[in-house]
Amino acid sequence: MLPSPFPALALGAALFAATAAAQDDRPNIVFVFSDDHAVQAISALGSRVNVTPNIDRLAREGITFRQSFCCNSICGPSRAAILTGLHSHANGFRQNGDRFDGDQQTFPKMLQAAGYATAMIGKWHLSSDPQGFDHWEVLPGQGQYYNPDLLSAKGRRRVEGYCTDVVTDLAIDWLDERVAEGDQPFLLMCQHKAPHRPWLPGPGELELYENVEFPIPETLFDDYEGRGPAAADHAMGIDAHMTFAYDLQIPHGDDERLRRAYDGALKRMTPAQRARWDAAFEAENQAFLDDPPVGAELVKWKYQRYMRNYLRCVAGVDKSLGRILRWLEDQGLEDDTLVVYSSDQGFYLGEHGWFDKRWMYEESMRMPLLARWPARIEPGTNTDALVQNIDYAPTFLELAGLAPKEPMHGRSLVPLFAGGIPSDWRHSLYYHYYESPSEHQVAAHRGVRTDRYKLIHFFEPNRSYWELYDLERDPQEVQSRYDDPELAEVQKQLKAELQRLAERFGAPEVGGG
Repeated sequence: MLPSPFPALALGAALFAATAAAQDDRPNIVFVFSDDHAVQAISALGSRVNVTPNIDRLAREGITFRQSFCCNSICGPSRAAILTGLHSHANGFRQNGDRFDGDQQTFPKMLQAAGYATAMIGKWHLSSDPQGFDHWEVLPGQGQYYNPDLLSAKGRRRVEGYCTDVVTDLAIDWLDERVAEGDQPFLLMCQHKAPHRPWLPGPGELELYENVEFPIPETLFDDYEGRGPAAADHAMGIDAHMTFAYDLQIPHGDDERLRRAYDGALKRMTPAQRARWDAAFEAENQAFLDDPPVGAELVKWKYQRYMRNYLRCVAGVDKSLGRILRWLEDQGLEDDTLVVYSSDQGFYLGEHGWFDKRWMYEESMRMPLLARWPARIEPGTNTDALVQNIDYAPTFLELAGLAPKEPMHGRSLVPLFAGGIPSDWRHSLYYHYYESPSEHQVAAHRGVRTDRYKLIHFFEPNRSYWELYDLERDPQEVQSRYDDPELAEVQKQLKAELQRLAERFGAPEVGGG
């Protein structure tokens, strides 16, 4: 059963009393952020398929948030929620293609006004120019993996190299400048394109996982029985929707638009980069073309190729984090710096036969969050408190001794740094996905998640229904128990809690209640 009554999520400045620390005790903040990094591809969080030694260092030397989630599982909206501490409807960025209103309150603007040196380097993906940063250089749109273009206040330029390495080089260059200029605390947002589709690995990782066979997910061939119609009516299946050239780097029949995108990515490469790329894939590609698998064997082949390249991209991000951790150690700044690793949402690695994200189901709603700050966080700390990406902004503000000028939906995570859970901590999370119709055909939906149960409301005119999951008994979410008499009281309480949260946050009303 749900705890009753639910504690209200306190909003406003009362949550964020200024810290007692002197100004000189304010930590530097290094926020390393990737795109589409699944929790199940981090070894510290239980991966069966790869090892992430540098991300694991944060877990070993800091805190792991084991119940970390997003409020809207799609790239731009997650970033907007992180900047503002607000759910999507309140910050105005509900779906990719919206334009972020940079004039609103954001934590980088407040830190900058309070004396922090601030920088945003890498993937921005919010359409408008960044505000609140002394220095910014960002990828246009999704950006490119090889020889990326970068936008700044000075204009546009192209930098030779692999995107993850380029972003890391620029981040460290900026950090070097900060050290040279004095003791001003700094905020660095180092944000990667990887491991976002189309999963083009860097030169240093092209041979990684060669000939490795990854375990097949139990639900790779999911039949979507036991759920409503939306799960089956998708366009993100490894079987039917994962393209050969764009997604799998193999010359073969393909969607024309995506084939052009893939050809354009190859044309950006230098001759040396292209030669190394071709050498890495040529033999395996030819073997596939000579004797292509069919049916279930083709799905398994696509899964293996997908996993190799996705995890190669992840390895590049992990290596980047290692470079930044070494820089902090070389400068003697590790004790003075909060290092955070996260990604904009989760991702599907073949679970339910899918790639991509968007759904409120666990693999896409769950997101990684690990942090290290030796001065305040004991090594090996873990917490099972329910946390969300709207919590990042109030956390960073509290650490800087600041209170938001206007109320935020999130709550500072600082009280969790000791590993316990305050008695008034939240017992539920609100989720709302808007981007429908989209290229992956995921229906609009909203819902509430507690530590054990999840209620999802699909509310489109032709797909209006509810799903309810007992995550303890059904962690893979393959059997909805909505209208199950055994969970009648739970269902009633979850509906009431969803309504309470929607009203608390001022969320838009939806039909089909």
